[in-house]
Amino acid sequence: MANYTESIEKLIESLVKLPGIGRRSAERIVSYILGASRDEVRRLLECINRVKINVRFCRICYNLSEQELCRICTDQRRQKDVICIVERPTDVTAIEKSGSFSGVYHVLLGSISPLDGRGPQDLKIDALLDRLKHNSIKEVIIATDTDTEGETTALYLAQLIKPLKIKLSRIGFGLPVGSNLEYADSSTLSKSLESRRLI
Repeated sequence: MANYTESIEKLIESLVKLPGIGRRSAERIVSYILGASRDEVRRLLECINRVKINVRFCRICYNLSEQELCRICTDQRRQKDVICIVERPTDVTAIEKSGSFSGVYHVLLGSISPLDGRGPQDLKIDALLDRLKHNSIKEVIIATDTDTEGETTALYLAQLIKPLKIKLSRIGFGLPVGSNLEYADSSTLSKSLESRRLI
């Protein structure tokens, strides 16, 4: 192990806890911070702090927002009667980049995973059902991941939504089994939405 000072080592340990950051990446980030001016570091800290203070979940769909409602829910050009269900706000970003969906979203904030102690009650499923029952919804697209947890969640949602007599579909071809939506490229996501199948 490199001979770092105690404060550098603690910063590296903190950075490694971030998703996608290994020790070598953390060391490079620390190196950048040490070489940056105090003003640059201050701006970075202010940005992190601002995100933590200002960003919240949209009251309707649970996407990220800095207001009570997110920009998608307030956009009058969106098809409000078509809801795409995703696991994470990053999935919304991925689908939006594809430019192939003009409806609105519902973010579950996770997936059903008994091994991790996460059940349906831990997701935003009750809020989803409330939306479906009190709005004129034409179609629901389930766009959870194609891994075990995502498929389990999709099956559970299908059982709840089918009795409501709403057109129900699942994203189709193009996404490899076991993959995460947020890592798929725009054209793959676009094809998956186009080829969605009825449940």
